[in-house]
Parts: sequence; C-alpha cells; structure tokens
Amino acid sequence: MSVNRCVCFISRLQRHFNSRTPRITTSSCHASSGSSLLQGQHRPGTVVWSRDVSSNSSSPKPPDTSLFVPVSLKADASADGGVGIELTQPLDKNELLKVLNRFYKRKEMQKLAADSGLDARLFHQAFISFRKYILEMTSLPADLHIILNDICCGAGHIDDIYPYFMRHAKHIFPMLDCMDDLRKISDLRVPANWYPEARAIQRKVIFHAGPTNSGKTYHAIQRYLAAKSGVYCGPLKLLAHEIFEKSNDAGVPCDLVTGEERTFVDPEGRAAGHVACTIEMCSVTTPYEVAVIDEIQMIRDPSRGWAWTRALLGLCAEEIHVCGEPAAIDFIKELMFTTGEEVEVHNYQRLTPFSILDHAVESLDNLRPGDCIVCFSKNDIYSISRQIEARGQECAVIYGSLPPGTKLSQAKKFNDPDDPCKILVATDAIGMGLNLSIKRIIFNSLVKPNVNEKGEKQMETISTSQALQIAGRAGRFSSKFKEGEVTTMHRDDLPVLKEILSHSVDPIETAGLHPTAEQIEMFAYHLPDATLSNLVDIFVSLSQVDGLYFVCNIDDFKFLADMIQHIPLNLRSRYVFCTAPINKKQPFVCTSFLKFARQFSRDEPLTFDWVCRHISWPLAPPKNIKDLVHLEAVHDVLDLYLWLSYRFMDMFPDTASIREIQRELDDIIQQGVRNITRLIRASDTTVTDLLQAQSNRHGQTGRGTGSTHFLTGSRGQRGQRASGQMMDSSLASRLVRDGLLTPDLLQQLQREWSKDQKQDNSSQRALDLEHQSNNKGKRKKKKK
Repeated sequence: MSVNRCVCFISRLQRHFNSRTPRITTSSCHASSGSSLLQGQHRPGTVVWSRDVSSNSSSPKPPDTSLFVPVSLKADASADGGVGIELTQPLDKNELLKVLNRFYKRKEMQKLAADSGLDARLFHQAFISFRKYILEMTSLPADLHIILNDICCGAGHIDDIYPYFMRHAKHIFPMLDCMDDLRKISDLRVPANWYPEARAIQRKVIFHAGPTNSGKTYHAIQRYLAAKSGVYCGPLKLLAHEIFEKSNDAGVPCDLVTGEERTFVDPEGRAAGHVACTIEMCSVTTPYEVAVIDEIQMIRDPSRGWAWTRALLGLCAEEIHVCGEPAAIDFIKELMFTTGEEVEVHNYQRLTPFSILDHAVESLDNLRPGDCIVCFSKNDIYSISRQIEARGQECAVIYGSLPPGTKLSQAKKFNDPDDPCKILVATDAIGMGLNLSIKRIIFNSLVKPNVNEKGEKQMETISTSQALQIAGRAGRFSSKFKEGEVTTMHRDDLPVLKEILSHSVDPIETAGLHPTAEQIEMFAYHLPDATLSNLVDIFVSLSQVDGLYFVCNIDDFKFLADMIQHIPLNLRSRYVFCTAPINKKQPFVCTSFLKFARQFSRDEPLTFDWVCRHISWPLAPPKNIKDLVHLEAVHDVLDLYLWLSYRFMDMFPDTASIREIQRELDDIIQQGVRNITRLIRASDTTVTDLLQAQSNRHGQTGRGTGSTHFLTGSRGQRGQRASGQMMDSSLASRLVRDGLLTPDLLQQLQREWSKDQKQDNSSQRALDLEHQSNNKGKRKKKKK
C-alpha cells in the first residue's frame, strides 16, 4: 500500500470512526454471472476492504413482518386418527376456548414467542390460526390432544401448550425456521465479492470528469478504439448504436448488444474484439483490455443504478474508463477503495461556453432558428408544436416514447441546414444520446413529474444536475453554433433557473443494488409457497447494505410480478418476465405482456402470425394523436417480443420477421410525427365533437363550460398548475390522459365552442321570434 493510500485510509478512519475494517476474504458472495451466493472461489492474495456498519453486524435490522403471509393449512384428518380420543376423551370445545384465550393473554408466552421471532403482529396471527385449527379439526394429533385434555382436567399447566403453538406457527410462517439463512442470502454489504473474476486482476480505473460537451467521452473512446479489445457501456440504445457505428467506421470491428438487438459484424456470427452495449447487457465474465462506462453519475439512479454498480465492480478489464460528472469523483474513489483499486482523474472543461440570458422568450413569436423548447410533458409538446406551426414555422419533436429511429429522423431534420425546420420541441430525452445543433435552450417549465422514495409520483423542480445536462445541449462543439444560450419561456421562471444553475451539483453518496435471480431462487427454496412479489419484498426487508449502497426501487418489478401471478410459470421464467423493460403506463403494452406470458405458459411458441393477429398488423398511418400514441405502444410491444426472444429463443422464434415489421412501423410513426400538427388538428375536431355530445347528454347546450371546470391561467408547466390538473369531468380527464389535448387547448376549444353555441342560440332565438311573428301575421289574415 502506498504512503498516499495509508494517509487516505487513516483520514477515513478518523471520519468514520470504526466503520471500516480491513479483512482478507476467504470466500466470495454470489456473483451475478451465475456463481453460488454463499460459496465462491477464493482468489489467493485478494484483499478486499469493506465498510462494516456496527449496527448491521451486531444487531441485524428486524424484518418487516407485515410482509409475512401465513400459509394455509389443509384441515385433513390427523394421521393419528382418533388415538387421542381413545386414550383420553373427547374435548369440550367451550372449555378449550377458555384455555386458549388464557394462553394468549399470558405475557410470559408472548415474550417467549418474541424471542423466537414472533412479534406482536405475528403472535396474534399465529394464535388466531392455532385456535381455529384446534376448534375446527375433527381429530387432533395424539400428543396435542392429550396435553389439551390434561389442561382441561387440571392435570397440566397452560404453558404446556407453547411447544405445540410454536410448531403450528412455524408451519404457517416457514420463514421463522430459516431466518438466519434468509439473512445470509440477503446480505449485500460486500458486493465487490460477487465478482471473483474482476477481483482476480488489478484493474486501473481512469475517471474522465467534466460537464456536457467537454470531450470527456471522446478521450475515453479514443483509448477504447486503440485497444485490442474493449467494451462500451452506455445508458441508451442510441449511444450504444453511435459507438457501434463510430467504431466500425474507424476500421475497428465492433458488435452491438442491447436488450432487443444483437448485431455481429462477422458474417458467421463470431464475436468481435469490441462491443458496444447498453449498461445492463455488459458481460462481467468476458476479459477486455479496455472498458468504458458512460454517465457514471447514474449509479445513484433509483431504478437503474444497480447496472452501473455491477459494471464498475464486475467488468474484467485491465483499464476501466469512467465518464461522468465531477460530483461523482469522490464517491467513485471511495467505492474503488473497497476493492483496493486507485482512481486516476482527468478533468475537462467545456469546449464551448453557454450563457444564461437576462430575458425570457415570453412569446412563441420571439423564437429564432436553432431554438429548442424543453418541456416535461408530452401534452405540452403537442400544444406548443401546434402553436408554432400555426405561426407558419416548421418544428421537429422529440420525446422519450418515440422509437429510436424516429428520434434520429427528427434530429436529422432539425440539424439539416437545407431543411426549413429550424425549431425543436423536446422533452429532457435530448439530455443524452443525440447530437443536435442547438443555439438556445428554452425551458418551458422548471418542474417535472418525479417518483419519490415511496414510489409516489409528484411534481418537483428540476435539480442542478438535470438543468446542466439539458442546458449543456446548447452550442455544442460539433454543431454550427459555437456558443450556447439558455433561458426560459416565462419571465418568472428565469430567476429560478439562475438560482438552480448557480448551485454546485450535489455529490453522489450511494450506489444502487438489486436482487438477482439466484438470490430470489434461494429465497423460494426456503419459502416455496410465497409469491414472487412477496419474496422480493421479504428480500428487501431483510437486506443489509453498508453506507455506500442502497437497494433499487422494485415497484415496476412487483407490478409485473403481481400481473402474472396467476399464470403458471417456473420461478426463473417468472423472474425474467418481470425484469422486462416495459412502460406500465401503456395499457396495450401491459395487456400484451400478459398475453405473452399466458401463451408462454402453455408452451406454445409466439409466432409471427400470432403477433400480427394480436397487434392487428398491418397498421394504417395515424389519423390523430390517439392513433400515434397507440402506434408507439405497438412499437414497445415489438420491442418486448425482441427482448424476450433473446432470453427464450425457442418460444419467440420469429425475430427477423418482427424486426422487419418494426422497421415498417418506425416509418409509419415517422410519417405521423412529421404531420403531427395535422394530427393535433384532427384530434381537436374529435375532442370538440365529444365535448358537444357530452354536454348535450347533460342538457347543457348553450352554457359554455357546463359542468366542466377548468383551472384558469394554467400553462401546463407550473408545479402547482401542472398539466393533468384540470376538471372533475371524467371525459376531459380521459382525453388528457390519452394525449388528445392539453388543458390549455381544451380551455381554448371550450371557449370557442361556447361562443359558437351562443351564436347558434342567438340565431335560433331570432328564427323563433321570426317564426312567431309570421304565425301572428297569418292568424291576423285569417281573422280578416
């Protein structure tokens, strides 16, 4: 150990008291590459430093017993038959009830049960089940029958029931008998030991730190291209595809591996020395000379952070090049300290400057070529793009749910100097993965929907890190704009943006972890009657992590597990299905996922014809926004098929045909996005008709808004006035949810319709008066 490292270690000891203890491991924990959880190959001479939290080592955290679901016991006749009755006498149920209730109230029994793992909640549940078992069984086991008879006759003590009560409790709560084993399986305090292949080599870690557009990834990729073998790990398919193309264009054979795609440059399918992949797909057993891990700050992501942790700790490469924000430097050093690997830091400055303007745009009339309006809602994108094109300007749109091909097509349209499209409307999907010629970033909003630690959705102001990531897209080095500008659409947002960007990025403090299939299988061995969702809940409840790590959010996993719980699948297949990356907000995608699982469970291959029937292929170009949203969902369903096809090749056999129609669908979606303003106008007509029909049904013609109440002044982008906060009307809520319109657009349509209704009513009244006048004239003539 070097002098510098000794000094560093002593300072850490002073800061963390006794939270770090050096130890030489003699066995390794579970590796995600498939090694056993509790047993692993010892690598001689491998020293691993781990952070031991004293509270974890001395007193493991108590489990969340609300997750313990009692197992149902069959009320079959006892194997002893009526032996107990023959040896003694039938039991008086009323007397038994009194005895059992006295046992329940005994504080000594409650304390003994607590020492055996039955807290007050479990003790109560176990007693209710035990009492029901005794009172409803026609024939009890002989030993229990005799003990109960003795107590009822005054020949035994009430405490004699305790062993039989605990025997019953362990039958309905089998986890009580294996809690120590479950704690060992869910011990996540030394994840570095899960990767014995990586610990067997001394890796060199180089951190390329800098803001967006600083060239940090470029320098890492240059080393990657110069190496004999290498792997690039990125957060997006677009980034992996970009490196795949760059590498092959540079004469370095490179394969592409994502969740839904495998592309080998060798015609015979032999693996190339280089591979570009999404971070979840990197191999932690294949040796490489160089590995590049991009956007390392995502190691703290609540849902996907585990993938960066796995790559950083597990990649078997002589050099690990890490690219990301400077805020991650200290944490990565600390993490690598646990593996005995030093970190070499290269700092970079932004290649082109960007400035925060002193004035907001305020009106879409003030847009200029090279502007990009950033929204955090698809509805806002529809509304703003419609207003821009109503002013005679073309605009490109990019948002997260668009297929990668459509995103690239829209980016190319915006970047093309010969194309009349000079304005871009996008979500924060432009934050990484696309090269765009943007002069000015305009924040239409500074709040976006977020999911908190409890899994609840809420509106929050964007963080400094998010703001910098987006603002950094202005004036990129590779674009025609050498200086960037950043501002807001609304005047009162500008000081808030300046305040956000004036702060430094919060330092990263923890990295994500995630239970693996092998760990869940071992839980299932001990708890064979638990559902997958329940197994994962118990795992997280019992899991122990040190201060460097956290367990990633598993809500999406549990959502899928609960959805297919009724479908008969083996545990490994069920686990794989539940790790599929699907958008649970799309009903059609969820329905398709369910049908895929059901067809799979019948052992019936999902053929091309079967899929085509399910998605109603061929599909027509979209006629309105709702059609476009459905086509995006269908594209996700085809992605799901391809993702599953690489896990179950025999059951999803028609990947080539599916990929072909997916390309056709991408073209159809591109056509729809190019005509998005026409689709919005078509949607407007549909909405107006629906609103009119709704109002007519309630007898409110001519009243304008009727029973529909809007938030006045809503711009669809303020935290307290976000899109979606509209009226109580179920119809309007459904239209907004389906992406047919925004609150602003609905208000405008409602006002126009109200005005039209008033005019129609005025005309009708005039006609009625004229008709009445004519009738009076006719009656007078008849009298004459």
